[in-house]
Amino acid sequence: MAKAKEHHFDISAKLDMQEMKNAIIQSQKEVENRYDFKGITKDIVFNEAAKSVVLVSASDNKVEAIYDVLISKMNKRGISINSLEEIKKEDASGGTRKYTYKIVDSIEKDEAKTIQTEIKNLKLKVTAVNQGDEIRVTGKNLDDLQAVMRHLKSLELKAPLVFDNFR
Repeated sequence: MAKAKEHHFDISAKLDMQEMKNAIIQSQKEVENRYDFKGITKDIVFNEAAKSVVLVSASDNKVEAIYDVLISKMNKRGISINSLEEIKKEDASGGTRKYTYKIVDSIEKDEAKTIQTEIKNLKLKVTAVNQGDEIRVTGKNLDDLQAVMRHLKSLELKAPLVFDNFR
């Protein structure tokens, strides 16, 4: 007797760093050419090793304007806005303001537990197994797996969820 085929997908928060670099480069070009930034300090610093982005400008309003430009470029490139988490706002040298953001590219343990609990609460015939930086959801019914995906997308989670290896 043949066993029914198991289907699965992986949940992660992977981020395409090349797309992130491209969004930052595009943001730098736009900010450089914008009239409201002429003659003032403006900077977008991307540190791939530390997984951080630092925005520097003359005032809070200008830093927030740079952030808005960056978010719009990230959206156009398919990067979730949840990929940036604000770490701190501080005064920088020369009377400027400096905002530091962490790039979120993994699911934290607490959030992984929340995801697994949410999947169990759906009471579908699926299992969720934590595999380090990703969660594998397995089940025999494709509709159940798609229901899990829909439910997780509707939740307000910190990590930008990516669903891949859907088989």
